[in-house]
Amino acid sequence: MSKAELFESFARTGKALASGKRLELLELLAQGERPVQQLAAVAGLNLTTASAHLQLLRDAGLVVSRRDGTRVLYRLAGPDVAELMTVMFRVAERHRPEVSAAAAGLASQLLPDGVRVIDRAELFERSRRGEVLVLDVRPSVEYAAGHLPGAVSIPSDELAGRLAEIPADAEVAAYCRGRYCVLSYDAVHLLTDQGYTAHLVADGVTEFLADDVALTTDRARTGSTS
Repeated sequence: MSKAELFESFARTGKALASGKRLELLELLAQGERPVQQLAAVAGLNLTTASAHLQLLRDAGLVVSRRDGTRVLYRLAGPDVAELMTVMFRVAERHRPEVSAAAAGLASQLLPDGVRVIDRAELFERSRRGEVLVLDVRPSVEYAAGHLPGAVSIPSDELAGRLAEIPADAEVAAYCRGRYCVLSYDAVHLLTDQGYTAHLVADGVTEFLADDVALTTDRARTGSTS
């Protein structure tokens, strides 16, 4: 293979990333192995379109699949795929003003006034000292596949009905699938409306996976019964 052919081979991997929906599918797969039907439903795609996107990602070496009876399950080819995504996102934010403005606009639209965004160093230190309740607001199937040690699981769409599980005086730090996942924004908004002190965690599971942060698969925990 010549150098030109080698670079064309590299480019095929890049071309597989040139779709917002494929990036969304990769973010979902960073949460854990999923069947194609579930991926299609969460991503808002019909089954044929989702399968075509996943086939392209598999051909590019970014995901792998296996059969489980009649189901086809997909997962990331490795943590380095999550790393590739996060690096691409950060480069785009740093060097494309319109992307940086869009990301900032998303945060300003969704984040309540006065809510702090905390980085993982602060999250881990304050969690170690027992100063914050770490809240995982992803669907329970994603929590079960891997989450921060000690994190409490209350999916965002269940939070309104499960507030009693969070002590009234708790300081809450909510995280989600990744930096641009709106589930944690929704959770923080609800919590602050209900009088809680809540923080948004800057990173999510995609970034944790990319940076080799240890995740666990222990049983689900709730605020009042942990």
